[in-house]
Amino acid sequence: MTRDTHRVITIDGPAGAGKSTIARLLAHRLGYLYLDTGAMYRAVALAAKDKGLDKEDRELVGQLANSVSIAFVGDPDNPKILLWGKDVTDKIRVPEIDMLSSAISAIPEVREAMVRLQREMAQGRDLVAEGRDMGTVVFPWARPKFFLTASLDVRAERRLKERQERGQKASLVEVRQEMEKRDSQDQSRAVAPLRPAPDAVVIDTSHMSIEEVLAEILVMIKGMD
Repeated sequence: MTRDTHRVITIDGPAGAGKSTIARLLAHRLGYLYLDTGAMYRAVALAAKDKGLDKEDRELVGQLANSVSIAFVGDPDNPKILLWGKDVTDKIRVPEIDMLSSAISAIPEVREAMVRLQREMAQGRDLVAEGRDMGTVVFPWARPKFFLTASLDVRAERRLKERQERGQKASLVEVRQEMEKRDSQDQSRAVAPLRPAPDAVVIDTSHMSIEEVLAEILVMIKGMD
């Protein structure tokens, strides 16, 4: 494990808690790099799907994760993700890849490959990293750490709105069921389960606006400086 003197702020939490939006805004406000680690697992899931790999085949999927080329390009606040040089930003934001990425991220070999890549991306940079195990596994030395959560109903409504804005068809019942299943997979996996780091600040965003969450986090960060 290698760390440098640059600052890493982690934001973990389940889908729909607001971590991606808050992480992007926080990185922009602080002038830090924004690292969307969930997109990296989605990219691996898409690569596995395109190659017709069985998600249960740990060896082959692990080899894929170790050989895959992933990069973020363009607007630092809302980067596009490239998989082997091709823009897959929209392709990874569909329900099928969401569920597949959860299953694949439970494979130890995949997590080892992504953790290594994530730490490499962080070298020599101040960044805000968001995901599900940033504060517990990838950057345990980060300070401060945040864990955003919200009720399942609120998170489902937020995710449904996101899908509708992308032109995807879905019902609230379907989205809620998908998120409930994803939560169960993420929380029960043997490797890096979804949970707050012992020293993370937990924020329930159920009844908070984006601006309120961001303001609260900024105040906490200022108090730690």
